[in-house]
Amino acid sequence: MSKHAPPIAVPPTPAVNGLAASGDDFVRAFNEMRDELVSTLLYLLGNAEDAQDAAQETFLKCWRTRASLDGVQNLRAWVFRVGLNTVKDMQKSAWRRKSRALANEEEIMQPGSATPPSEGLEQEEELQRLRAALVALRSEEKEVFLLRQNGRMTYEEIAAVRGVPVGTVKTQMRSALQKLRKVLT
Repeated sequence: MSKHAPPIAVPPTPAVNGLAASGDDFVRAFNEMRDELVSTLLYLLGNAEDAQDAAQETFLKCWRTRASLDGVQNLRAWVFRVGLNTVKDMQKSAWRRKSRALANEEEIMQPGSATPPSEGLEQEEELQRLRAALVALRSEEKEVFLLRQNGRMTYEEIAAVRGVPVGTVKTQMRSALQKLRKVLT
């Protein structure tokens, strides 16, 4: 499996009330955020194949409702919210729970880019400690941390995506950061 998924290509569709232009714009925007979305989904699902499946399903759900794009104020937050809901749906699936293979730590915690060899063994050890700490976070903390770091979302956007108060998001982020700091110091 390649590190980066190929961009999604959608055949041109006839324009109906300007939807073709919106669809093309959406595909372009989705492809620009796809790697970050997949990375976030990977941390939440624990395996690369499921993360790719969830990203594809996210795209399809968004594509089917593209007529509502005019009402979306923050496309990135909307796509990530759909992605999180897709993850929740996948995690609820009884079939998935029964057939889910155990993921190894290396697959769960793939870095976004290859570390140059000159970075050294010490940095690799620190990265391994950070990865282990991320896996150990509670699911809400991990979700908030990844949306903030990978998704580059504001606390307000995360609160809207998760359907919780901003204060709750900040508390969960603070808790995640405290736990991660303990590991890195």
